Amino acid sequence: MNTQPQPLITTGERIRAIIGGSVGNLVEWYDWYAYAAFAIYFSHAFFPDSDMTAQLLNTAGIFAVGFLMRPVGGWMFGSIADKIGRKRAMTLSVLLMSFGSLLIALTPTYETIGVLAPVLLLAARLLQGLSVGGEYGVSATYLSEMATEDRRGFYSSFQYVTLIGGQLIALGIQLILQKFLLTETQLEAWGWRIPFVIGAILSVIALYLRSSLHETEAFENKKELVKSKKGSVKELLKHPQALLTVIGLTLGGTLAFYTYTTYMQKFLVNTVHLSKEQSTLVSFVSLFLFACLQPVFGGLSDRIGRRPLLLGFGILGTLCTVPLLTALSHTTSVWMSFLWIMIALIIVSGYTSINAVVKAELFPSEVRALGVGLPYALTVAIFGGTAEYIALWFKQAGTEHYFYWYITLCISFSLIVYFRMKDTKENSRLDEDL
Repeated sequence: MNTQPQPLITTGERIRAIIGGSVGNLVEWYDWYAYAAFAIYFSHAFFPDSDMTAQLLNTAGIFAVGFLMRPVGGWMFGSIADKIGRKRAMTLSVLLMSFGSLLIALTPTYETIGVLAPVLLLAARLLQGLSVGGEYGVSATYLSEMATEDRRGFYSSFQYVTLIGGQLIALGIQLILQKFLLTETQLEAWGWRIPFVIGAILSVIALYLRSSLHETEAFENKKELVKSKKGSVKELLKHPQALLTVIGLTLGGTLAFYTYTTYMQKFLVNTVHLSKEQSTLVSFVSLFLFACLQPVFGGLSDRIGRRPLLLGFGILGTLCTVPLLTALSHTTSVWMSFLWIMIALIIVSGYTSINAVVKAELFPSEVRALGVGLPYALTVAIFGGTAEYIALWFKQAGTEHYFYWYITLCISFSLIVYFRMKDTKENSRLDEDL
């Protein structure tokens, strides 16, 4: 092992690295969410069907299939990050995302090339799923390792600030196109391609930013560790309790997150019967405030610990999910819709703001990116990625309220994990890197 002391990273370098990592994360998630935001406009172009719910169900199916590649991405990029560096893994992931966005932007419609259109859409989504599957674990590890010991919760919360920020940019572009530049007919005909072109361009910018990032001290300090021990699934399986904890704490949180963010725009149109423009505006404002809450909750966890926030989410999520979604489904007011969604997002912040740092604190540096990324991606693929599809399936079957109970059940399972786990702030494996 290398015993030579590594040069300390200055405060300025640390802040620049966190900003650079976060900006790249924002672009990755913008590309991912642009699909969900604009599905209401392009679903007919790939799946010609007169039933709107059926069209959304098909696009949601491809959204879910994209999630199946996330565990592969979590394994592939997590292994790369643990073996050759966090910086290189993040650079490669954003490059792959740009290819996926460009492919969606250029794919002809079903009317032009028939069944090949949804096949190409699927291929593009699989590339994006591979990329974003690696992005979470690597960026969570990078931000957690770059943060100082007393500010880990605060700094790592910016992963979800930029994750939500990516969705905000997608919705912001949608609002601008809807209100100022294009008619609904133009958006459905060709305007939906614009955000994917923008995404491909932004990915190139993010690629440049990430190429100049500083590598983390935690990785550099164990650079000479035997490669067979770094980033291998065999080595990861030596930490079964940490693996199961990641799965359990993610299950309810990811389902709630995807319900109140990516699926909510469709829920507001398809169930609450707001217009597309109203649903986009409500989603944009609520998500902006949600992003602002992340550093507040992250900073709070640095003071009182991670576990109290997770318990707060678990208890309130279990008790309030069914009443909140039921009330939302029966409202006809834009402002009441916003209120119910905002209450739900405040509750979910107890999970989103700190889940990245909690997972990073569970693993040693030689398998940290893989340990954070792989079990998380598996859980998200099963529960987060299918949230929209299951919700629409229940909607089509006339039993939409069953979905509310499904979310409640998953959150209550995570609550059991929160009760049983130690507070990672006081038992952090990140301290071993100091």
